[in-house]
Amino acid sequence: MSKNKIMVIGSANTDMVVKAGKLPLPGETVLGGNFFMNAGGKGANQAVAAARLGGNVTLVTKVGNDIFGKQTVEGLKKDAINTDYVFIDEKNPSGTALIILNQEGENCIVVAPGANANLLALDIEKVNNVSNAEIILMQLEIPMETIAFVAKKAKVNNQKVIINPAPAQSLSDELLNGLFLITPNETEATLLTGITVIDEETASQAAKVFLDKGVENVIITLGKEGAYFENATLKLKIPAPVVKALDTTAAGDTFSGALTVALTEKMDWAQAISFAIKAASISVTRLGAQASVPYRNEIVN
Repeated sequence: MSKNKIMVIGSANTDMVVKAGKLPLPGETVLGGNFFMNAGGKGANQAVAAARLGGNVTLVTKVGNDIFGKQTVEGLKKDAINTDYVFIDEKNPSGTALIILNQEGENCIVVAPGANANLLALDIEKVNNVSNAEIILMQLEIPMETIAFVAKKAKVNNQKVIINPAPAQSLSDELLNGLFLITPNETEATLLTGITVIDEETASQAAKVFLDKGVENVIITLGKEGAYFENATLKLKIPAPVVKALDTTAAGDTFSGALTVALTEKMDWAQAISFAIKAASISVTRLGAQASVPYRNEIVN
């Protein structure tokens, strides 16, 4: 089997979105919104991004035995994603996210993880072709023990693991040591390193914290400012095109999926990051999570 396969291990949610004039304050009711329902979840979003941009993708996730779970599987199949390892949880519902969007495209999100919180190492043991993946991409909407289990297994197999540390939570030194790539945004990098990331200089300081812990490569995404990359021999700041943001949901996921495809295609770091930024820049101009993810032919080199 060809090795340039991407395995995404992570969450799948159904997003229920209300677009309103502003985000409500505690105790406040804001009238006059539009309602959308979209496929989401960081794992599924990243799998869809990688598949639409030309990757050979398998998603390992867990959904409930409910209508949302069935819709998730149907959607993934439409994007030609291998769904052999979408596990069905008979006890817990599918993950859901409630999202409020304001006119500037900013959001606030509450996630009920449901079945995602029950994606266990035991399930990963049933995935018999983990070792065929060239890159394993994970996020933090599934149990940390599962992430650590996969990373350990991948290290033994000399596989590349990318962790998109979102939503931010602390990562063990053992997990970071030997990790191929970590891709936090400014907020996540700040929380994980204790260094407030506001510009290229502070991004470099935060990157060094990760590198000192044994991470091979670090990309800190800087929103409309682009992205900062650092490893032992190279530092890069790649700008982003100026666009009008409608909805930033899944921009980071689009970036992660696109980047993973670029790396399996052996693009160098500058090309790969530029490709990922272009994809993410298109996604913020559209509403929805997976609905906003572009296709390969939309990215002009």
